[in-house]
Amino acid sequence: MIILFYLLIFAIVLILCFCIKNVNILITILCTILIGQIILTPKICIDGVITGALLFFYKVFPSLFSFLVVSNIILSYDGVYIYSRVMGKFLCKPLKLPVNCSFVLIISMLCGYPLGAKYACELHEKKLIDLPTCERLLNIASNASPLFVLGSVGISMLNNSSIGYILLLSNLLSCLIMGFLIPSRKPYRVPVQGKKHVYASQNIGKVLKGSIENAIKNCMSIGGFVIIFSVVNNILKNNFLFNLLMQQISKITGISCDIIEGSILGMIEMTNGCNLISSSTASLTLKIIIVSFLFTFSGASIVSQVYSFTYKFKISMKKYVVGKIFQGIICSILSFSIYTLFSGKLSEETFLPYYKITGGPSSIFIVLLALLILPWLLFKAVKLFHIP
Repeated sequence: MIILFYLLIFAIVLILCFCIKNVNILITILCTILIGQIILTPKICIDGVITGALLFFYKVFPSLFSFLVVSNIILSYDGVYIYSRVMGKFLCKPLKLPVNCSFVLIISMLCGYPLGAKYACELHEKKLIDLPTCERLLNIASNASPLFVLGSVGISMLNNSSIGYILLLSNLLSCLIMGFLIPSRKPYRVPVQGKKHVYASQNIGKVLKGSIENAIKNCMSIGGFVIIFSVVNNILKNNFLFNLLMQQISKITGISCDIIEGSILGMIEMTNGCNLISSSTASLTLKIIIVSFLFTFSGASIVSQVYSFTYKFKISMKKYVVGKIFQGIICSILSFSIYTLFSGKLSEETFLPYYKITGGPSSIFIVLLALLILPWLLFKAVKLFHIP
């Protein structure tokens, strides 16, 4: 009966894709099919929710929440202006970005998706950058979290910290290359309100309360995306038609079925896809190429999270997705090239192992927070002691 249901679903989806142009009708029918799937196989859907919730609360929430709170506090106390004064020219001038973008670049490098998109949209909302700059910044400040690449992918999945550093370097370099490749327009000039910048003076209790509330709201939204896409992935993995399709593609192409399945599911949710690829029977070189593409492209889950911040503005998500695909290809080429270049010399001591450097994820997290807070402390000290 379930097989007949799947066949019926497949036929309906094909008809819908080719015949229905009304998006509302299409989405309603697809959601109705999903409800039917939940009724027929509730355990699969519940397992997907549990998997997504565990992934969010143990992997995403601990680092994301703290970064959101601290970043919101920095923004409330003129962090954009301070970072633009301290690091603006060094970071933004080579990329032909306004100095106000330095804060977004730093946050993205330290924490990864989707904070780069969140704070790029906030800069545009505050009229610190224009729309074309915001669109360009979305594809530049767009990288996976260093903790995810080094810890989850490098050590937990591929069991090699050196490869984790190669993947991280390739991911950051791909962002830099995108900055040079995406054409820039005439710099946007922020309206000048006065000759001297007046620092914001707000009550720390009120700022902290607002920052925590904003962080919780955004974390819950991101957690919802992670869970729903985990459910979709779990349904597909246990779907008869999906598995049959994977086997047929494998026979035609000669590519291992687990590689095809991991790649497709990774295009939906990158963490699950990276885990499937790393546990497959493919060669290490092929794993590096595919995994680097997946966490650079980021998948439909992250793209949806980015869209949750950009929907208020006239930002083309098609351009964003095409840019992410192109960036993923660049990252794969860089990862393959660097790994091939150093494959004969790589060992666990080529780079200091991640756990030896950090003493655990909490240590590197404290260091990253210190790097974020240091410029603010320096400017306060200059203002307090009237240093010219």
